[in-house]
Amino acid sequence: MSIVCVEIETVYSNDVLELIEQLSCELAKRYNEDAEEGKGEFELSDMDIPGAAFVVARLDGQSIGCGAIRPFDEQGVAEVKRMFVIPAMRGRGISKQILTKLENTARSLGYTATILETGTRQPEAMALYEKAGYKHCYCWGKYINSSWSICYRKELG
Repeated sequence: MSIVCVEIETVYSNDVLELIEQLSCELAKRYNEDAEEGKGEFELSDMDIPGAAFVVARLDGQSIGCGAIRPFDEQGVAEVKRMFVIPAMRGRGISKQILTKLENTARSLGYTATILETGTRQPEAMALYEKAGYKHCYCWGKYINSSWSICYRKELG
């Protein structure tokens, strides 16, 4: 039986770029009213700053999911970004493994909380975050007036 490994990796490899593109396409389809929604306020260069990390889930060497953290505007808080698992691998707990790796990485980098935004058309994401202990919080930036944004926060005890 193969084991899923979730590790910190560069965001600039071809298979990681493909995962990010798949996520952007999926989000653009779910939120087709907003052509920019699939991009999710994320730039590859966001991973080049101190306090940022990108993780990749792999099964038998194949990239099957990803996620990122980057510093948020509030001191001690990391923002979770680009959570994604390829459709064929969903329902196996991989997103939970990715989220756990991101939270542990955030703790090791000195963060005391994580914050994130997801959308109302992503019920599986909302369920994941709520089950993992995330609580609804204020939205920020472009999400403040978005009718499809839901924001969450978790204290990393």
